[in-house]
Amino acid sequence: MEYTLLTSPKDLDALATTWNTLLEESVTNTPFLRHEYLRAWWQTLGGGEWPQGELAIVLAYQDGELIGIAPFFLTDYEGAPALLLLGSIEISDFLDLIVRPQHLRPFLGGLLDFLDQHGPPGWRALYLHNVPDTSPTLEALRNEVTRRGWTFEKEVLQPAPYIPLPGDWEAYLAGINKKQRHEIRRKMRRAENYAKPVRWYIVEDEATLDDAIEACCHLMAQDPEKQAFLTQTMRSQMRLAIHAAFRAGWLQLAFLEVDGEKAAGYLNFDYNNRIWVYNSGLDQRFRELSPGWVLLGHLLKWANENGRSEFDFMRGDEEYKYRFGAVNRYVLRAKVTR
Repeated sequence: MEYTLLTSPKDLDALATTWNTLLEESVTNTPFLRHEYLRAWWQTLGGGEWPQGELAIVLAYQDGELIGIAPFFLTDYEGAPALLLLGSIEISDFLDLIVRPQHLRPFLGGLLDFLDQHGPPGWRALYLHNVPDTSPTLEALRNEVTRRGWTFEKEVLQPAPYIPLPGDWEAYLAGINKKQRHEIRRKMRRAENYAKPVRWYIVEDEATLDDAIEACCHLMAQDPEKQAFLTQTMRSQMRLAIHAAFRAGWLQLAFLEVDGEKAAGYLNFDYNNRIWVYNSGLDQRFRELSPGWVLLGHLLKWANENGRSEFDFMRGDEEYKYRFGAVNRYVLRAKVTR
């Protein structure tokens, strides 16, 4: 394999098609690894999470074909210059290297040699955050690192609950706790019979998207923690990412309205035959109606009826996820010190 270091955003832009084509066959295929998402992330350095950074993307080619991508950037982290995955850390739930399973081991071996000899000057450590526990990357990386006498550390960061979907709404309900099944049905019926009209919908018109984004942020900001999170830079990041996802065809921004007023919203990604729940918000004025539960119920019904295989709540162990039948998988972090 031939390796090259990419440091220019202009060169990154030129990779869009080949990047996403390789991702579709990669060891991990998530919306947070899509070219359009990471390009948006880079414009604000994660909504202001990183005060500075330099692109340090390593590409591997074999006979002229793109075989692997190590989407890194160089920044100061834990007191030293380090390479981290683009998207790290807070707002991108699942990250990884981009490489087909059959090329993973030779790609990693050549990658470490290339970084050691031709990587950005002064880097001390390499961090891979938010790697799914289903990925083979970290075990293969451990083997390559150990062989070189470098240091490898791995830890579990947090759970990332998900719901396997059977493809049928009634079959899904039958598979969860009886008490929770009753609650979901009761709350959805109450919304159907409410004194004022209640409807839910998925945003489909890009002309209304900016207003929908503002409405979503308004609902999110009613939670004090989310209000603090939604700085102006983070709002810019969200707008960039949402527009990019819409144009690429994998945005699912949904609202529940009561008499024309937005009572709840879910910002999801509809990608790779799964629904990925990115964020949500609700208007406390409609709390008696349980608008978050009602909208989530409709989205789960939609996902079953439309053949989605999973409903992924992503990082975080909030109780409501398990009430809807989620089971845990985990995201991991690895640190390599040369």
